[in-house]
Amino acid sequence: MTGRLMLLDTASLYFRAYFGVPDSVKAPDGTPVNAVRGLLDFIDRLVRDHRPERLVACMDADWRPQWRVDLIPTYKAHRVAEEHEGAPDEEEVPDTLSPQVPVIEDVLDAIGIARVGVAEYEADDVIGTFTARAKGPVDIVTGDRDLYQLVDDARGIRVLYPLKGVGTLQLTDEAVLREKYGVDGRGYADLALLRGDPSDGLPGVAGIGEKTAAKLLAEFGDLDRIMAALDDPTARLTPSQRKRLDEARPYVAVAPKVVRVAADVPLPDVDTALPHTPRDPEALDRLAARWGLGGSLQRLLTTLAV
Repeated sequence: MTGRLMLLDTASLYFRAYFGVPDSVKAPDGTPVNAVRGLLDFIDRLVRDHRPERLVACMDADWRPQWRVDLIPTYKAHRVAEEHEGAPDEEEVPDTLSPQVPVIEDVLDAIGIARVGVAEYEADDVIGTFTARAKGPVDIVTGDRDLYQLVDDARGIRVLYPLKGVGTLQLTDEAVLREKYGVDGRGYADLALLRGDPSDGLPGVAGIGEKTAAKLLAEFGDLDRIMAALDDPTARLTPSQRKRLDEARPYVAVAPKVVRVAADVPLPDVDTALPHTPRDPEALDRLAARWGLGGSLQRLLTTLAV
């Protein structure tokens, strides 16, 4: 299938909906549904504005995979609300958002929008694998800059980064990345690895900030060549850079697997075609009445029917 594929970083979007839509938006029984209705409004706007032929809501089956934690123990550690032995740790999520996530999943399933999460992988990895397999252009909708690493002009892969809701999006291609960060999509993961990311618990290389990382990548090309330059006394590295990078060898050895999204996730066989009519109209009617989805759902269904 070669039509435009849109991949939603669903958790990123429903978090934005939760904080962007007042919690006074409630179901008939008084339960907040601001994230549910906000996400439906987001999807409606995205489909109307960008007209994808295929759409997948990518989910975090495991927001903090153990294989990443084994490599870098600080990975997302500050966001753990509760640890579980033999099961994914529980992420710190607002009390009134958690109950809305199953509702979101039920509504997407009843509409017929493909929803994919894979055990032991994050939504980023699901997105990375769909992108790697895509035969046509891909729009990745996310508020997470980590996915900039997938941007590839030659393949028509771009990130739609919400600046305000989803009505104002930064259409991120390689020109935007070069202007903002001095790297292309392939270089963004190396940049993020070197500078670190406190929001994900990635320490980075001490003393190497974003600007220095960009300069090193411009000089040497990629992370492997930067590290190889440590063994070349003629390479243009300052004494401080040599010291910092040398001390960071253990981190640099494992960080690429943590920072780079996976491209080999065992995806289920799903129909990614954008639905024009609900897959389960009766279930959708029940959900709409139970949760008071009103105009948000009707607008999306009208858009999908076009």
